[in-house]
Amino acid sequence: MSSSTASIEEATGVAAAVAVGKDDARLGTHSFVVSGTTFQVDTKYKFIKPIGHGAYGVVISAQNTETGDKVAIKKVSKAFEDLIDAKRILREIKLLQHFDHENIITIVDLLPPPSLALFEDVYIISDLMETDLHRIIYSRQPLSDDHIQYFLYQILRALKYIHSSNVLHRDLKPSNLLLNSNCDLKVCDFGLARGVEPDEDNMELTEYVVTRWYRAPEIMLSTKEYTKAIDIWSTGCIFAELLGRKPMFPGDDYIHQLQIICDKLGTPTEDELHFVTSEKARRFMKSQPNKPKIPLDRLFPNVKPNALDLLDKMLVFDPSKRISVEEVDARGTNWPKCSTKPFSFEFEKENLTKRRLQELIAE
Repeated sequence: MSSSTASIEEATGVAAAVAVGKDDARLGTHSFVVSGTTFQVDTKYKFIKPIGHGAYGVVISAQNTETGDKVAIKKVSKAFEDLIDAKRILREIKLLQHFDHENIITIVDLLPPPSLALFEDVYIISDLMETDLHRIIYSRQPLSDDHIQYFLYQILRALKYIHSSNVLHRDLKPSNLLLNSNCDLKVCDFGLARGVEPDEDNMELTEYVVTRWYRAPEIMLSTKEYTKAIDIWSTGCIFAELLGRKPMFPGDDYIHQLQIICDKLGTPTEDELHFVTSEKARRFMKSQPNKPKIPLDRLFPNVKPNALDLLDKMLVFDPSKRISVEEVDARGTNWPKCSTKPFSFEFEKENLTKRRLQELIAE
């Protein structure tokens, strides 16, 4: 899940966590409250501090007193009240259990419910990371070419692995890229991920895909052409944000977003709109004033040509002409080969009732 970049500590202080009641020795758990949310976790996990919150829960850091390892614990309260949200939680858990890659967040543990009948809150325990890329971009931390190159390398390395599993992330953005002080990066928040068959690129889109500033044009133009290229566009937007320390396409809505894209990348030709199946969307794009592309070296005057060349190939309006992770790899990065098996989304074809979702998450 993406955590709020504003520290909960700033609003509540570490003292926001206070013990409540007694340890439940029968269940081997203990309880404490963090920012109004009660955590009931295994007694081996010692609370350290709150570290974030988002739409789907509150995140704390804790220490496993048996191993000494520090972890992040996310509590999703009343996880089964909304079945769509519950399906996203299940999808993320299954994906993270399937993946095995150093640039993808790892689930360390899932706390079991007292019983299926009482299963309402989900606790996900994962790697503890220190910050996220959004916070770094908008901090006073200097970012060298080496920093940016290493961050981008790790994002693309993870993306190659994800795509080789026939999975699309669909929500790549700086706050979903977690970091440690040694600059190691891990991709998180797979709640909106979807599968894509190798030879079946046409899949129905939903309006919930990707935070607006990182959305590929094909998503906003109501096309059903749905490919790995949407993740490349998002990565290009992140790359540009690293270079310029500000968003590349900060639109207020879909129309404004597309206008900013045209302002910077130039108005697409009719040939470049071949993938747009919505007649209304085609008419809108054809009504836009004809604007030339702004050379990237004018937008980023101090950036090396090879970096701008890669960015230029990522931010291509036509998804079929956008560079792929395999093509980036062929430029000489020599990433380790992916050996992952394709991930199966078959479980989502079931009739996923509340009870069935509880069973699958508790497995």
